[in-house]
Amino acid sequence: MNTQDTYKTIDRATEEILFKEKGSKFLGYAYPIRCEEEVKPLIETLRKVHPNARHHCYAFQIGAEKIYYRTNDDGEPNNTAGTPIYGQIQSFGLTNILVVVVRYFGGTKLGVGGLIAAYKTTAQATLDSCNIIEKTVDVSFLISFDYQNMNKAMRIIKEKKLEIVHQQMEIHPESELPIGKIEFKTRKKNAEIIFDIFNSHHEINIQIIE
Repeated sequence: MNTQDTYKTIDRATEEILFKEKGSKFLGYAYPIRCEEEVKPLIETLRKVHPNARHHCYAFQIGAEKIYYRTNDDGEPNNTAGTPIYGQIQSFGLTNILVVVVRYFGGTKLGVGGLIAAYKTTAQATLDSCNIIEKTVDVSFLISFDYQNMNKAMRIIKEKKLEIVHQQMEIHPESELPIGKIEFKTRKKNAEIIFDIFNSHHEINIQIIE
């Protein structure tokens, strides 16, 4: 079983990073993201901030185990912008991150090699300015139990220092007795042990939340 359960990302959006090359200005930005749906609004915001910029190129990567990424050259020659930006995301070993480089054209063409170097340099400088943090890959569980077993469930949660995400009490539709439900999460490397602990208590039902 693969128990690698940490990944590196950034803790907050960066300040704007400026790089100049032959009159062109390249402005770098990095954002922590959790899903692709967050990308478009961030790009649209930058387009409003820089309405006269010619290109808003970017790359992002999401996921710790199943990796998903995309690059966008936004009108630059193929693979001269998004790809070198993504290369820096890989070089820094980061995920759950979006890096955008906004370009103001300065009148002098840089050529394919010049563009690749400029976007790479801007992305590298942007990521150098980031505060990189390590996070854990977590597994979420839902346990349910009759009310009289609440103390037993909470004792295990406290002993194993599990993080409660949500908890509620509801009435069983047939017995009309109270039922407790708790959603919690734990690091991936501990998930199998935690599952077995709860599963060994027949009064407590446990299931993984995908």
